[in-house]
Amino acid sequence: MANKAKLDDVDRRILRDLQEDGRMTNVDLAKRIGISAPPCLRRVRALEDNNVIRGYHADINPEALGYSVTVFAFVGLSSQAEHDLKEFEKTVSQWPEVRECHMLVGETDFLMKIMAHDWDAFQVFLTSKLTPAPNVSHVKTALVIRSGKQGIGVPID
Repeated sequence: MANKAKLDDVDRRILRDLQEDGRMTNVDLAKRIGISAPPCLRRVRALEDNNVIRGYHADINPEALGYSVTVFAFVGLSSQAEHDLKEFEKTVSQWPEVRECHMLVGETDFLMKIMAHDWDAFQVFLTSKLTPAPNVSHVKTALVIRSGKQGIGVPID
């Protein structure tokens, strides 16, 4: 597990503003933070180099690309040996339908967020990829009816 980064108030303001608008120019960011552009850019680069900022992404509306179905799948494996867990994660990483995959403690080994164009496409994914995958013992699914909140990033104190 990574060590917690030591951040001051300026770093936190930079992170908060970039998380809200990753396309903001360095000059605009520096103005909002209240520092000049060169030290602001140095701080941003240091945050990137230290893997605090992992990348910049567009927030794409799934429905605009025809993804109308989101399902959470609770996956149990037959074996929880580290090698088998890693093999499952490697397999899942190759499936574009799986947008998130989290290993859990408890009855369920993995929680996955899956997106599909429609219910039929999800069923094809479920029956042709997920349930027949090596080491999968059971899958329970929950269809998302609507999402009341979809936050980006992390809360920044």
